[in-house]
Amino acid sequence: MKESFGEYIRKLRNEKGLTLTQLAARLDLDSANLSKIENGKREFDEKRLEKLSKIFELDILNLKKEFYSEMIARKIYSVDCPCDTLHLAEQKVNYLKQNNIKQTAINF
Repeated sequence: MKESFGEYIRKLRNEKGLTLTQLAARLDLDSANLSKIENGKREFDEKRLEKLSKIFELDILNLKKEFYSEMIARKIYSVDCPCDTLHLAEQKVNYLKQNNIKQTAINF
């Protein structure tokens, strides 16, 4: 996906023929907040990913990949890290998996 996660939500909403208000209600949001998410002025709450996947009948793992990849990309962009940081991060993920290290929450 080349668009932002918010733009992706807007595209899905339009394809399904839902209004901003209708989708916001199904996500337990007000329409103003959903509008801000779609316009990139507010982050989507990861707690609502499951609801989003059910509304649009999407695979939750693919949806998580889209969501978290944007979070990572925004962080790398905001601190002006080189793109090869992603390669190093991938190596660290593999290390964590191999060593079965307990994962903790990472706050961006």
